[in-house]
Amino acid sequence: MAGDPYKELGVSRGASADEIKKAFRKLAKELHPDKNPGNREADERFKRVTAAFDLLGDAEKRARFDRGEIDADGREQFAGFSGRTRGGSGANPFGQGGAQRGGFENIDLDDIFGGMFGGGARAGGGARGGFPSRGQDVKATLEISLEDSISGATRRIQFSDGRTLDVTIPKGAADGQTIRLRGQGAPGASGRSEAGDALITLKIAPHPVFQRDGADLTMDLPVPLPDAVLGGKVPVRTPEGTVNMTIPPGSNSGKVLRLKGRGAFVAGKRGDLLAKLMVMLPDSEDEGLTKLAEAMRDRGAYRPWRD
Repeated sequence: MAGDPYKELGVSRGASADEIKKAFRKLAKELHPDKNPGNREADERFKRVTAAFDLLGDAEKRARFDRGEIDADGREQFAGFSGRTRGGSGANPFGQGGAQRGGFENIDLDDIFGGMFGGGARAGGGARGGFPSRGQDVKATLEISLEDSISGATRRIQFSDGRTLDVTIPKGAADGQTIRLRGQGAPGASGRSEAGDALITLKIAPHPVFQRDGADLTMDLPVPLPDAVLGGKVPVRTPEGTVNMTIPPGSNSGKVLRLKGRGAFVAGKRGDLLAKLMVMLPDSEDEGLTKLAEAMRDRGAYRPWRD
C-alpha cells in the first residue's frame, strides 16, 4: 500500500489545490528519471509522488480519501466482518442472498478473501491484498492544425509532471478524436504493477484561410479582373500546397468553383475544396479600365438590378 499522499508531497491536509500542484511540480522536476539516470531510489520516489498527486490533484478522490472511503491507492475501504457494515451492526454482511445484501453490492469477493488470507486468488502481485493496482489514466488535449489532421504528423505534448511525449497524428484525424498511448499514464501502485494510459484528445485549431463544412472546405479566392473577364489560371492554396485553378471567362464574384478531393475527412471519406471567387479591381487607377467603364455606363449596357 502507498504511504500518506500528503507526506509524499510534503504538504498539510489543509493545503490548497494550488499548493498541492506547486509541490508536485517541484518534486517532479527534482526526481524525474531524465535528471536522475540510474538512480533507482529517485525513480521509486518519483512514482510515489506521481501517484500521490493523481489522488490529491483530483478534488473528488481527495475528498473521498479524507473521509476514509478510499485508501492511498484509490481502493474502497470497508469495515470488515466484525465491525459495522453499511448494512447494519454485528450481522453477517452477506446475509441471505450472498454479497448483494448488507451494503456489499458490487464487491469482488476475491478482493475480500484475498486480503484476509494473504492473496493468491488472482495471478500477480500488487499494492493491496496481493493484487495489482493499475495506474490511473491521464488525459490531455493536443491542438493541431487542419493540415496535420488531413496529412498526418508527429507532435510533442508536455504533461504537468514535466514529461514529454511524441504523439503520432493519423492521416484523416477527426476533431475530438482520442489517441490512447499504452503505459504512458500514472505508474501503478508502488511501481510494481501496470501503468495507466495517456488519453490524448485532438482539437483542430481554426484556420486563417479555410472554413469547414462537414468534409468540405470553403474559402474566398481573389481573382484579377482580366482573368475573371477573359478566363485564365490563378493559384489556389490547398491543405497540401498550392495548385492552379482554371477560371472560366466571364466569371463573377460569388461564383463557386470546386476542387475534388481537396477537402477534409469525415468518417474516413474526404470532401472537396470550394473556392468562392472574389473579382478584384487594380489597386491603382487604370485609364483604359476607367474609359471602358464610362462607356459602358453611358450605353446603359449593364444594369444588373434591372435584369
